[in-house]
Amino acid sequence: MRKVCPNLDREDGLDTVLEVPVPELHQEVPARRRRTVNLKAWMRTHMHIDHQHMHRRDGVQVMLGVMGAPLVPQPVQPRRPMGGRDSKEEPLELSKARYIVEQYVAAAGGEAALSAATSMFAMGKVRMSSTTSKSSKATKKGMGEVHGGFVVWQKKPELWCVEMVVAGGTKMSAGSDGKVAWRQTPWQQQAHASRGPPRPIRRCVQGLDPKSTADLFSSAASVGEEAVDGEDCFVLRVDAEPSALHARSGADVEVIRHALWGYFSQRTGLLVRLEDSHLLRIPRPADAAYASMYWETTMASTIGDYRPVDGINIAHAGRTVVSVSPFTRAAGAVDDADARRKRPCTCMEETWSIEEVEFNIAGLSTECFLPPRDLVLSDSKDQPRHNKEQGDKAAK
Repeated sequence: MRKVCPNLDREDGLDTVLEVPVPELHQEVPARRRRTVNLKAWMRTHMHIDHQHMHRRDGVQVMLGVMGAPLVPQPVQPRRPMGGRDSKEEPLELSKARYIVEQYVAAAGGEAALSAATSMFAMGKVRMSSTTSKSSKATKKGMGEVHGGFVVWQKKPELWCVEMVVAGGTKMSAGSDGKVAWRQTPWQQQAHASRGPPRPIRRCVQGLDPKSTADLFSSAASVGEEAVDGEDCFVLRVDAEPSALHARSGADVEVIRHALWGYFSQRTGLLVRLEDSHLLRIPRPADAAYASMYWETTMASTIGDYRPVDGINIAHAGRTVVSVSPFTRAAGAVDDADARRKRPCTCMEETWSIEEVEFNIAGLSTECFLPPRDLVLSDSKDQPRHNKEQGDKAAK
């Protein structure tokens, strides 16, 4: 992975790019034969309720596809200051949410400090694991743990790039140049673009970039209060707009909903928990028993260990738990709690820590966020029918 270091030879020169070593695997597992399947193929093979045992390499691919670079529900817009006539005309849940966001900005370092940070670099470590269960009473053994590291570069919410490498050399990279978001993995022949407008990466919103977090939740609604690990929190919710859902849908998949919840501590004002859930519908062949297959993905992240960096409070540790559930539903069937408990579920977990954070990176231009060459060629060819969809549907 790449890391920027100061140019000691010339003060006015660009920073030097060095390679960052990847932590070794703490728990070795016998190697399996290589399989060239992406997350979309994995989803197709899991259409039936009876899951097969997940191979280790397949498990690493799925975890990177789902947890490596998930995106927030929709693009963010610059936050509007409070006050004025329109704030008085807003519904109470919206004006209350904007007030909570202003308190978060103050707790994160203040408007001046957040606005002064025009770019960001972060380097961290991750530990991932997964288990596959058929129901709440029967659980299949997972693939163990994998360790790795990642680097994130960001210039704006829509200009970002992330590289993640886990022990064994498996690498995933993703980014956005402000026009298209893309993802590249070793098990895909070409980089894949996501449908719809580019969106910020979730990893930055969960404590690394308070300004993007504030901009994202500036359009949220206050939905109540809840305690998180003994901490009383205000809860804000952001839902993807219908136009954004439509732009991310296609003939082979429909994004039904995508919502994000932020839990802001009433004591500190900081973000301590982030949850999101989205539901996809995949059409089945005409002769299939069910007309559609549904995939529900939920993520819940606890965020903490805030430390000041250049006057900005940055979260340096966290844990994310992911649940991916495929299910079918007959016409007129009721989706009750008992039916949800019986769904097969692949559960994943990521524990992350931040080793280094820097702001205002010299020499970081828009050219640093250009997509891979093969994506540009295929994207221009497919432009009349939207951007080419990324292979990792569950990470939409």
